[in-house]
Amino acid sequence: MSDDHTSTIAKGAAVVSLATLASRVLGFVRDMATAWALGAGPLADAFFVAFRVPNLLRRLFGEGSLTMAFVPVFTRARRDGGDAEGFAMTRSVLVWLLAVLAVITVAAMVFAEPLTALIAPGFATNPDQLSLTAGLLRICFPYILFISVVALCMGVLNALGHFLAPALSPCLLNLALIVAALGAVWLDLSVPYMLAWGVLVGGALQLLLQVPYLRRFGFAWRGPWSWRHKGVARTGRLMLPTVFGAAVYQVNILIGTVLASLLTAGSISWLYYADRLVQFPLGVFGVAVSQAALPSLSGLAADNDMDGFQDALNASLRLTLFICLPATAGLAALAWPIVDVLFGRGAFGAADVSATAWALVAYGAGLPFFGLVRPLVSAYYALEDTRTPVIVATVCLVVYVAVGLALMRPMGHVGLALAVTVSSVVNVALLLWGLRRRFGPWARFARPSAKAAALSLAMGLGALATAGLGWKAVALIPAWGVAFALACVLLKVPEALLYWEAVRRRIRRG
Repeated sequence: MSDDHTSTIAKGAAVVSLATLASRVLGFVRDMATAWALGAGPLADAFFVAFRVPNLLRRLFGEGSLTMAFVPVFTRARRDGGDAEGFAMTRSVLVWLLAVLAVITVAAMVFAEPLTALIAPGFATNPDQLSLTAGLLRICFPYILFISVVALCMGVLNALGHFLAPALSPCLLNLALIVAALGAVWLDLSVPYMLAWGVLVGGALQLLLQVPYLRRFGFAWRGPWSWRHKGVARTGRLMLPTVFGAAVYQVNILIGTVLASLLTAGSISWLYYADRLVQFPLGVFGVAVSQAALPSLSGLAADNDMDGFQDALNASLRLTLFICLPATAGLAALAWPIVDVLFGRGAFGAADVSATAWALVAYGAGLPFFGLVRPLVSAYYALEDTRTPVIVATVCLVVYVAVGLALMRPMGHVGLALAVTVSSVVNVALLLWGLRRRFGPWARFARPSAKAAALSLAMGLGALATAGLGWKAVALIPAWGVAFALACVLLKVPEALLYWEAVRRRIRRG
């Protein structure tokens, strides 16, 4: 196996992981402030629905499809015509992106109330909540303009080997929302409306952060571009099915919102907070690996180096499991004390803590599969095969709806969380099978991960024994993490050694 491919991905993942760690910590502070100010009632549900709509489009037009389709084409453009050609293509994509999103934004603001009723039909029986959510949606929606341009900048910077600025940008959104939540309470203003304005300000700050880093690579917003640039056409051809694939994934989320709105009040919020906790390890490490892997996989595919491509993909999957397995064990063992310490105060009562913890256990069981999906989909996009992930996502949507409908009556919101886990297992299985049809028996990541799996189980059992200690159990989480890492180093788990070396070099350099 090529150590260069593995090392490159590990270094990029380490940079993204450290930056994302800061963002996720601030994200928890943000959620704590939001839970303290709003609780988990109708006002919180209204804000989360309003914020979810532009967030949905962010994933649809941003990193959910644009970045994945853009990076391979941008990589080829630079190899064929140099930086000038790549930057001209970037500006051309930007013009098209803004033109499309401007039309969508205006339409969403005009038809905010029927859009809200479509997203959360359960709100239709409460005119005040429907009106509030529509008003929040009008404020939040232009966020999509800022964050989609940030996603384009992320594609450019990642393809050029820079991962830090895009990974740090969510910190600014979190800071804006923290200030908005606390400021609203201290100044006796409307908390949901202040949070909505915080979303918009945070998006603008995220975009401003990218500008100086793009300039360092010689990129300028002003310069040659064309409505008919061949790179735009190629990106569009790749993006069309990826938009559909991302749409299927987002429809999954929307259906979850629709179904949760029909359950007990607070169900949307319980699922939101549980998902935020699962997204912490997934965002810090799982997404970091796929983000770092895409440029490497795209370059190897462009060079038609399929042996190197398979090596890099196996390395990405092993790195993902190395993080997701212990995270799964820890979240399952300490779900109740984690939720209680982070959110159990103010308007967020004991019943909210218990409901969120159950959802966290159901989501947490799927964490390794959530993580594996991302590098696998990146591999298909690097190969410029956008059709297969769409088909797989469609099948998984059907699985989610079927399982969700079957489980929501006996299990409530926990059944919806468990349905996400089941559909993710199916997703991974189908993506692996599709690559096997293309390459033959290429997967070599499961057996080398056995040591990490065994150590994760041992760590989880140890953490479970401390769950009754409350906040002390949460305080011990870093100790469990260090113990797991040291055990992996002592047992010479390759992924532990790679992560440690990459982090040590980054710390030494600055």
